[in-house]
Amino acid sequence: MKKLLTLMLALAMVLSLAACGGGDKPADNAGDSAPADASAPAAGDSQGAGTETPAPAFTTVEEGKLHMSTNAAFPPYEMTTDAGGFEGIDVEVAGAIAGKLGLELVVDDIGFDAALTAVQTGQSDIAMAGITVTDERLEVMDFSDSYATGVQVVIVKKDNPAVQSLDDLASAAMIGCQKATTGYIYCSDTPENGGYGEDHVTAYDTGALAVMALVNGQVDAVVIDNEPAKSFVAANEGLEILDTEFAVEDYAIGFAKGNTALLEAVNAAMAELKADGTFQAIVDKYITAE
Repeated sequence: MKKLLTLMLALAMVLSLAACGGGDKPADNAGDSAPADASAPAAGDSQGAGTETPAPAFTTVEEGKLHMSTNAAFPPYEMTTDAGGFEGIDVEVAGAIAGKLGLELVVDDIGFDAALTAVQTGQSDIAMAGITVTDERLEVMDFSDSYATGVQVVIVKKDNPAVQSLDDLASAAMIGCQKATTGYIYCSDTPENGGYGEDHVTAYDTGALAVMALVNGQVDAVVIDNEPAKSFVAANEGLEILDTEFAVEDYAIGFAKGNTALLEAVNAAMAELKADGTFQAIVDKYITAE
């Protein structure tokens, strides 16, 4: 009888342990990150699930999607394809960020000024268009960590002796810039603040239109970022870039003021893309080492 009682107690303990193990298994896996070939997590889910401090939930303009406002006339950062799609550094980086957040990227191609306004008014989630962080923009927008350095340069005609250096811009009849860009802001500022005055600057909807104005003799120089400048000079015979840099700036992603949860999620995703080499691979695809 004693042996029978001992055997029954042992059996009860085994069954009890088995039941506890079965109940713990789902809880152990609840915080695991999904494998690479699994379905994407829902919007706002943390890529670092299972950590002690999960990422804050965020919302987007359209559920399941990440809307990026841009001006797709700024090679090699954003441009249109022959098939009517979009490509470029910003486009691919935004797509990679969206993937990490479990979202689908939607590119809203509008004017540069409108792209900034769209994110401020909640019509898009992020703005990427080679955007420079300035004090004025910080008053109405928030920005991610910087992801690239932009250099402003000056494009001129090779056969124009009137503009051969930055010093000549002060006496140039007209300077062309893309509307609302820092190039336009710098150039149109007063001479007391280092600019040339609004009377000596013409704003265009795109950098391409400013360059065409230079080709047609409507302006004497164009101030624009270095990478698109190289593309425009390569496509238009007779143009060149002055040797001296006009300005050096940092590019960042724009957000609506106070949209901290999405900003932090994007910063975390960007840090991962830089750490695993994805970001540099995208840059190398569009900008070759000289």
